[in-house]
Amino acid sequence: MGVAETSGVFFTTFQLRGATYQWWRTYELNSPAEAASLTWTQFSDMFLREYVPQSLKNAWRAEFEQLRQGAMNMLEYVVRLSDLAKHAPALVATVRERVHQFIEGLNPNIRLSMAREFEIDIAY
Repeated sequence: MGVAETSGVFFTTFQLRGATYQWWRTYELNSPAEAASLTWTQFSDMFLREYVPQSLKNAWRAEFEQLRQGAMNMLEYVVRLSDLAKHAPALVATVRERVHQFIEGLNPNIRLSMAREFEIDIAY
């Protein structure tokens, strides 16, 4: 585990105030002294479970399922798809499922080209 992976947790928790600060202090006080530092992924997962309402998580999942490239350039589409995929891990549990979801959301002319490659079962 590198410094960069845990430094985000340190800098973020340093900024917490009010109820979020109390939540974090309770976590720290209840963690064993020898416990490893949380990674950013672990911290953000805990934070989302605690502070993001289920209705918003459901909305993100629905947006993920319906996401289409549309007017986004490829980079914008990839970033948005990756961000939303965190809220629907069961839908994209394998690399093949992630690739399929990515292709499905592409603009039709790009999707057609990619679908041909997907059909001939290229290893990803």
